[in-house]
Amino acid sequence: MKKKTTLYKISESQRTTLYSISFEKDGTTEFEKFVSEFEMNAQYNSDYQRIIAALQVILERGALERFFRPEGKMNDNVHAIPLDGGKLRLYCLRISEQIIILGNGGVKSTKSYQDDSKLYGYVLDLQRFEKILKENIEKGYIIVDQKELIGSDNLIFEI
Repeated sequence: MKKKTTLYKISESQRTTLYSISFEKDGTTEFEKFVSEFEMNAQYNSDYQRIIAALQVILERGALERFFRPEGKMNDNVHAIPLDGGKLRLYCLRISEQIIILGNGGVKSTKSYQDDSKLYGYVLDLQRFEKILKENIEKGYIIVDQKELIGSDNLIFEI
C-alpha cells in the first residue's frame, strides 16, 4: 500500500533550507516525531544535542558533504547526522549543498540500519521519497532553484 506524503519547509537560512516529509495519516513531520521522541530523553540527550548542533552548522554554512555520514545505497542521497559518535541517528536526503530533507531517526544499536526494522523503515521511506521527487523534477512539476524546491508545497507524493 502506498503512503501519501507531503513536503514541508521547516527552517531556512541564507545558505540552506531544511524540509521534512509528513505522512497524511498523522499530520506531523518525520523530523517533529524525532524531536518529540528524543528532545527530553535523558539517556540520549548528548547525542540529540549533537544532532541539533550539526543542523545549526548546516544552516549557517550550507549542507556540505563533510557534515553527513553516507547511508543508504550508492545511487541515493540518504545520509545520517551526526557524522561521528553517539548512538542516535537522524536520517535525511542531501539534495544539494543548499537543500536537505529531514526524515526520522532513532537509536542505532545494530551493526547497520538494515538490521533494525524501525531504522530500515525510515531509510526506505526516504529512498522511496527521493525516487518520486526526482521523477517530479524530471517532469518539471518541481523546480530546484538554489535553496528552494518550487512547486513541492502543492504536491502529494505517493511512496
